[in-house]
Amino acid sequence: MKTSLCLATALALATSSCCTMRTQVVDGIHPKHTFHWKSTRRADIQYLLHLPQSYSPHRRERYPLLIFLHGSGERGTNVQRVAVHGPLKEVRQGRNLPFVIVAPQCPPGQRWENEPLNAFLDHVLDEYHVDPDRVYLTGLSMGGYGTWSWGVTRPDRFAAIVPICGGADVLDIVLAKTDRKNALQSLPVWAFHGAKDSVVPVEESERAVDLLKKNGVKNVKLTIYPEADHDSWTETYKNRELYDWLLKQSR
Repeated sequence: MKTSLCLATALALATSSCCTMRTQVVDGIHPKHTFHWKSTRRADIQYLLHLPQSYSPHRRERYPLLIFLHGSGERGTNVQRVAVHGPLKEVRQGRNLPFVIVAPQCPPGQRWENEPLNAFLDHVLDEYHVDPDRVYLTGLSMGGYGTWSWGVTRPDRFAAIVPICGGADVLDIVLAKTDRKNALQSLPVWAFHGAKDSVVPVEESERAVDLLKKNGVKNVKLTIYPEADHDSWTETYKNRELYDWLLKQSR
């Protein structure tokens, strides 16, 4: 099933004539200046949707939501490619996963960005009968980086995150500790990586996990596959323990 979500896009920039100006510093204080600008964005996000067999918008109980971010190889305009790996691959092979699963596609030549992803999540929460306190995020490679970035900058939106063979920006974690300390420190994280990864070094996941622990995150763990190269996702998404662990997490 494919659906499109329209987000806002267009950038208006102010222009000014060239001139020479002198500013006067009074008592060591520089005068204040203001630049006014306005930005709107518009884009389309294609995504695949899986609804569990028992799904009904009329049920009192809402369903857990699992968001999957694919890797760089699945970018493009053929949205079916987002099911090449990950939870939707498991579903296509006959596995019964008790989640509403959404898998957006990143456009060609781009990478995951938090602003459109946040708007996308708003759309999903409005459109489908899902529990906002049981929203889970996972992704691999480029999607692993996207999972780290989105997960730690908006820990208040997720019940748990599962980044695979990715890495985190140190500044994202430091700022989250300041801006959303309680949500960050209570965010369950289970990361996965291959010890022999030649594309994204395992140190990327190790560094992120260590930094989370140093910043007070309690429920965080890292599984390293000793013989795995970059593909540490196939074994991970086949593991029933992962889905059982996710279902135990709630905000």
